[in-house]
Amino acid sequence: MVSELKRIIDQICRDRGFDKELLVEAIEEAVQSAARKKLGSRRDIEVRYNDEFGEVEVFQFRSVVEVTEDEQTEIALDEALALDPDVQLGDELGEKMENITELGRIAAQSAKQVIIHKMKDAEREVIYEMFKDRMGEVVSGIVQRFERGNMIVNLGRTDAILPKDQQIPKRSFKQGDRIRAYLVEVRQTARDSQLVLSRTCDDFLAKLFHMEVPEIAEGIVRVMGVSREPGFRAKIAVSSSESDVDPVGACVGMKGSRVQNVVQELQGERIDIVTWSPDPAKYVYNALAPAHVSMVRVDEDNQSMLVVVPNDQLSLAIGRQGQNVRLASRLLGWRIDVKSEQRWANLQDPGYQSLLDLGGIDESLADQLLGKNIYSVMELAEATVEDLLAIRSLNEATAAEHIANAKAAVEAGVVVNRKTPVEDEEAGGGEEAETAQEEAVTEETAAEAEKVEEVVEADSADGDTEDNVPPEDVKGNV
Repeated sequence: MVSELKRIIDQICRDRGFDKELLVEAIEEAVQSAARKKLGSRRDIEVRYNDEFGEVEVFQFRSVVEVTEDEQTEIALDEALALDPDVQLGDELGEKMENITELGRIAAQSAKQVIIHKMKDAEREVIYEMFKDRMGEVVSGIVQRFERGNMIVNLGRTDAILPKDQQIPKRSFKQGDRIRAYLVEVRQTARDSQLVLSRTCDDFLAKLFHMEVPEIAEGIVRVMGVSREPGFRAKIAVSSSESDVDPVGACVGMKGSRVQNVVQELQGERIDIVTWSPDPAKYVYNALAPAHVSMVRVDEDNQSMLVVVPNDQLSLAIGRQGQNVRLASRLLGWRIDVKSEQRWANLQDPGYQSLLDLGGIDESLADQLLGKNIYSVMELAEATVEDLLAIRSLNEATAAEHIANAKAAVEAGVVVNRKTPVEDEEAGGGEEAETAQEEAVTEETAAEAEKVEEVVEADSADGDTEDNVPPEDVKGNV
């Protein structure tokens, strides 16, 4: 007949996946600790689990002496001979203790704590072995509770933690909701949660596409890069190893079904799917979609690019609060400087450049000076303080300082002067030049950038994107 203890050990090992030897070791250690508390700490006690009978056996070892002085460590010779006729003085005699069934309340509590501690260690090891090879996968669970903003997710066998800074902002889950997340860390620590999840890392987006797009799972389409601002917008670059497979179309799916599944999982995060290219200029053209790019100047040594876009595409290329160009920069790993065609033309003008060479004048102020028909250092030197006070960012002191600096530059030999509108008109381009100057990006027009983007996005939603966006980018922008 199987003993109760053996039945419990077998059931725990079966249900929890523990190694039986570890659990037996925990029980032996617990009983040994309890016996020492009950019988005395100086006793040499050994505990063994008898698997055949399903019981714990306790033995104490004492030295055989003529006369005992310490009962816990010594046994008299005549008493020892009764137990073992072959025993001699000085031998270590082991004796099975039969009256150990009642260890006392304190000793039993101590044994319980030791067993619990050992079982937790064993369970922690089981969890680590179970999940260590799943790090980097998407796991699914149920929201259990919230602790100081952190989300505790039940994965079935154990709980995992989704830290507050790894949750998508402004997106809420409630207790009992099913949630998917990326397993970023598996710990062996005893203090914190063993499993750490994330929904904000770039790899989470890549894994979701891997699950939704068979071509990615098969290796035909590869994810070359991901950049995200979780909860708002993301860009993912893809390439194809087969010429007849469109990587963007594969990720979008029939009527956008595949990408929409990812968008729903990320609770509305906007995703731009772009075609990867080994050519940085072509790559940045794709990455800045839906904006057109007129020119790209690449500086490979400094890993930077100067991108020129049409004047009416500037706000679209930069994006709301710089989001579009920032994500493109992360996607490429390059620094991207976006300028409008008008700004780029100004930078090529010697007169405009002479203004920038003066201390204290940046591009924004130089643009505003152009708007006041001040095209060079020479014309700034001839201006009055009253002329400059029309610019909101200047006061009387700073205006006088800029004029003084310009006069000093002219006296030092800087006589660069741009053609005046009259000269341009004589050359046949008066109205066009004046119109171009009025289109320069100034502080007054910067506030309208958001409106331009919203109009373009609205037009795109109505199906009017054919004139502004290459077909592959229309298809890949969700």
